Amino acid sequence: MQVLPPALQDVIDALAALPGVGPRTAERYAYYLLKHEPHTSGRIADTLTNLHAGIGYCRKTFALIPADQELSDLYTDPRRDKQTIAVVAEPFDVVALEKTGQFHGTYHVLGGLVSPIDGVGPEQLHIAELVSRIDEDAVKEVILATNASVEGESTALFIQQQIGDRPVIVSRLARGLSVGVDLEYADQITLGRALSGRQALS
Repeated sequence: MQVLPPALQDVIDALAALPGVGPRTAERYAYYLLKHEPHTSGRIADTLTNLHAGIGYCRKTFALIPADQELSDLYTDPRRDKQTIAVVAEPFDVVALEKTGQFHGTYHVLGGLVSPIDGVGPEQLHIAELVSRIDEDAVKEVILATNASVEGESTALFIQQQIGDRPVIVSRLARGLSVGVDLEYADQITLGRALSGRQALS
């Protein structure tokens, strides 16, 4: 015997498939949509239908762009410094850096991180394209803005090796202990970065 109508259960199941959305949260979302005007759920359905067709990837930076564009505005804007590249793992990392308002270079999205356990090798990422950009745009600095995880560190190391002896500054985002974090609860990578990035007290 079905407790809920199939149409509602289908919505719950679809929402529950999203990362971070459990069964109870999916039920609340579905019930919210059911209780409100049909145009609310209709608008969401329309945006999802158009999602894949409306989005493309920049052929230089691999950032997300409208499907009718070839290059990202963050690359073609003459105010951006093409000789400085921030290398990130995923497209939304670009959003996070842009929100700081402090970076005026360009980006390069790898499309993930090297993770052998997940079957992701360097050849599946946009690392070769990054090396080509370094030569084509006469890049002076590459900022490795990957996560402070084992995968992030491994990816950064591999990129450094691929850059080789090119006359490029390879830098890493500063890392350390967050305010309020006790040493006993800090992970090894964070603590190691805090030690190597220590500063003298004036």
